[in-house]
Amino acid sequence: MEEKALFMVGQLVRHKLFGYRGVVVDVDPEFMLSEDWYDTVAKTRPPRHKPWYHILVHNSLHKTYVAERNILPDQGAGPVNHPDLYRYFGEFSEGRYIPSRKDH
Repeated sequence: MEEKALFMVGQLVRHKLFGYRGVVVDVDPEFMLSEDWYDTVAKTRPPRHKPWYHILVHNSLHKTYVAERNILPDQGAGPVNHPDLYRYFGEFSEGRYIPSRKDH
């Protein structure tokens, strides 16, 4: 059964465990990567049947894949600094990014 995602594309979030902040660029309704990835990277074994998020990490070149239970809204924070922002978003307005019309 698919769960409704708590976060949306363009929303600023903060990782609960690692403290980094970033912006959501895509949402998977459930875990969509390989079993090997899950076994190697998802050390806390978050649920696979809940939403997972693709996040551009602030002040980094990284894009992460994070389970919903590991992120919180990053309210009141300023824009994110990431070289790939332009591929996904047109502008930053009222605390969130507005998706661009370009294909990624």
